[in-house]
Amino acid sequence: MRRILLTAVIVLTALLSSGASPRWESVDAPGRIFTEQHSDSSEWTDVAVKDSCIYIASQRTVSVKVFTILGQLISQETLQPGVHRLPMKAKGIYILKIGTTTRRVTI
Repeated sequence: MRRILLTAVIVLTALLSSGASPRWESVDAPGRIFTEQHSDSSEWTDVAVKDSCIYIASQRTVSVKVFTILGQLISQETLQPGVHRLPMKAKGIYILKIGTTTRRVTI
């Protein structure tokens, strides 16, 4: 019984120390990172990459999934209206699925 408990503690510690998936943070837009202009009446969502972070600005609640180029899910979250940032640890190509739209971003 102690062996099983010890093994469970070791596995749990390894999982927690391996680094949790990145979390979206609500932020103020740093400068002008978004280049697209929008009319006031339309609902819009913008994506930008700056300083190893993915930024999403939206006027509505959106469901966001971030995948590696190999299809591994990195982050899945529903974001409220505003500007949100996802710090990325590794450079590479990522796939973002925002609602029904899919975009490729390079860090």
